[in-house]
Amino acid sequence: MKIPGAVASAIGDATQRPFLLQRATPVGGGDINRSFRLEGTDGSRYFLKLNEARCHASFIAEVAGLQAIAATHTLRVPQVMGHGTSEGMSFLVMEHLQLGGRGDARRLGEQLAALHRHRADRFGFPHDNFIGSTSQHNDWTDDWLDFWREQRLGHQLRLAAQNGYGGELQRLGEKLMDALPDLFADYSPQPSLLHGDLWGGNHGFLADGTPTVFDPAAYYGDRECDLAMTELFGGYPADFYAGYQAAWPLDAGYASRRELYNLYHILNHANLFGGGYVSQALQLCQRLATHHN
Repeated sequence: MKIPGAVASAIGDATQRPFLLQRATPVGGGDINRSFRLEGTDGSRYFLKLNEARCHASFIAEVAGLQAIAATHTLRVPQVMGHGTSEGMSFLVMEHLQLGGRGDARRLGEQLAALHRHRADRFGFPHDNFIGSTSQHNDWTDDWLDFWREQRLGHQLRLAAQNGYGGELQRLGEKLMDALPDLFADYSPQPSLLHGDLWGGNHGFLADGTPTVFDPAAYYGDRECDLAMTELFGGYPADFYAGYQAAWPLDAGYASRRELYNLYHILNHANLFGGGYVSQALQLCQRLATHHN
């Protein structure tokens, strides 16, 4: 795989010294971009993501999310060195974080709570972005239910209809939309800065145990969304939840909203991958709609 020359130029611009590439080693883990560990002749290392030039928008969005999180000085994120398009490719180059094994999960929870204390006046984000490879709209909205109904669940249901998953899924989806106010009867979420895509594959620990997060789909929303997603694919360590709860206890109704928030990600997986996720989304819609009707 040829690395575009503009990558070395971007690193040079960021570090103010020439970068001479010695080795580019493919790194697994993602299914959207190709990733590499770059090593320079001076021993420096960087992390590179490559895709087709038309996918540059996803890197611009990722940079906006990383920079928003970095600006809070709460959770550690990789520093962005540069991004652009060159030779028919789009690229994003960041510092290379050497991830170890186990780290301080309690601290991860505490720092996530600290991130969530960073607020906006409304729900949304200055930029639209992506959840996986699916567009995620973040138009500024005063009312959380309006935001969730239109730009999260509604968007995924419309995509599902385009993908041929109409009928029962759409009927149940509409029924659930009508029932949403019941889930928020005694709860008014504030617009917290969210990571937005916080599953187990998007966090790690440095060699000294420092938590780090990456690949955000950031926006200002209900903090419960981040917590819910950590529980979707196997969950985080118990210490993580203990740390979060000690720093900022969750509302008593969180358990009833957790499935609603995770329905968004199940629908997204159904739209991206089909298969069993479609029936999982149907079952979840059914359970939520009937429980709150």
